[in-house]
Amino acid sequence: QVRFVESGGGLVQPGGSLRLSCAASGSIFGIYAMGWYRQAPGKQRELVAALTQGGSTNYPDSVKGRFTISRDNAKNTVYLQMNSLKPEDTAVYYCNRIENLSGSYYPFGSWGQGTQVIVSS
Repeated sequence: QVRFVESGGGLVQPGGSLRLSCAASGSIFGIYAMGWYRQAPGKQRELVAALTQGGSTNYPDSVKGRFTISRDNAKNTVYLQMNSLKPEDTAVYYCNRIENLSGSYYPFGSWGQGTQVIVSS
């Protein structure tokens, strides 16, 4: 089973940027659609970026225009570039394999430890 290790989080001021990385084990990483999720304290985990095998992306309105998901299959890594960060982006960020079922994306792999992002002045 593919495992994911997230990194790149930290403390950043509002308006700042961070790039998160998700390293995957396993050579079949390239066939997966991938997503970035986040979970803030007291809230449910939510999908903030999706990337299909064909390269299509999808974002919720809360991050659209600020977050960009990308992947490097040769490095078995998926990235999340986050710009114009807001305090409400504060959360633990996770990546996972996703599947589209009836028009919605669902996680289909094991969760890693995540990487903490704190947006604060």
